[in-house]
Amino acid sequence: MSEPHTAPSPQLFFETINAFQKSAALKAAVDLGLFAAIGEPPATATAAEIAERCQCPLRGIRILADNLAIMGFITKEGGSYALTPSSAVFLLPQSPAYMGGAVNFLLAPGLTEAFTDLASTIRLGRLHTTEHGTTAPDHPAWVEFARAMGPMMMPTSQGAAALAPLDASRDTRVLDISSSHGAYGIAVALKNPRAHLVALDWEAVLAVTEENAWAAGIADRFSKIVGDAFTVDLGSGYDVVLVPNFLHHFNVEDCTRFLKRVHAALRPGGKVLIVEFVPNEDRITPPPAAGFSLVMLGTTPEGDAYTFAEYEKMLAEAGFHAAELHPLPPTAQSAVLAVA
Repeated sequence: MSEPHTAPSPQLFFETINAFQKSAALKAAVDLGLFAAIGEPPATATAAEIAERCQCPLRGIRILADNLAIMGFITKEGGSYALTPSSAVFLLPQSPAYMGGAVNFLLAPGLTEAFTDLASTIRLGRLHTTEHGTTAPDHPAWVEFARAMGPMMMPTSQGAAALAPLDASRDTRVLDISSSHGAYGIAVALKNPRAHLVALDWEAVLAVTEENAWAAGIADRFSKIVGDAFTVDLGSGYDVVLVPNFLHHFNVEDCTRFLKRVHAALRPGGKVLIVEFVPNEDRITPPPAAGFSLVMLGTTPEGDAYTFAEYEKMLAEAGFHAAELHPLPPTAQSAVLAVA
């Protein structure tokens, strides 16, 4: 994208170099309970009222609230603040779609430190912090991810589940790879009452998956496979294999090798449903999907954000056909569906 025809300005430089301050402000607001202190719309609160409810001195709360208004998380009219509709949905703790819990994962030192010297990672051609990054076996970050990120995945998982209807006249089997919070597999199981869900992940992570399966009322249709998705026995005869947010951690060759394992686990005519950030061929649009490649550069040895053409090629080499791309609005992700 070319720079607009305007006078040169340092504004983008300052906004970007200081972006960490915005994430720090948002984390502070979540940690202090500021959004709950304002209350669900149409509630409003003054800085003094918020400070009293958060049990904090007024100065810090007033400056924080003003900056949250500047960023667009809350509004300010006169001396009163109110939540935006998005903040009410995603930042009020009582909301089913609450995302505040994701702060501890997304800003965990193990992730943020990976970007403190990105130049070294690029120079070396490997991570400058650890050998395997977040792809290390049993990485503890994934337990935090499973506990924190489930609500964030609800819109995507519902959209993905709608793409994988199953035969209602018979018992069916669904394998959820790197199941984590289990949102994707649970969404499919809830839409298909005769589906049995098999969740695959590390043992500590599967404890969270199982909790969520019990809470969703599908415990009698749930089982687990513990281990490395590249080496553990996947079983066979599945009608659908879900691969959500997994392939971006690995290089093309490993992704293709893994998809061959998925193909062997499916019954003839079964489907693989991949959920990923899929950039356009230019690799810079749409920005939320294309920009995910930077996350992979900083946290994995060889991961990337792959285009649909790249997924088509991987799938074809693994024995799949009829690959389709399905955007999953309002999220930045897409589903890639293919037939064995």
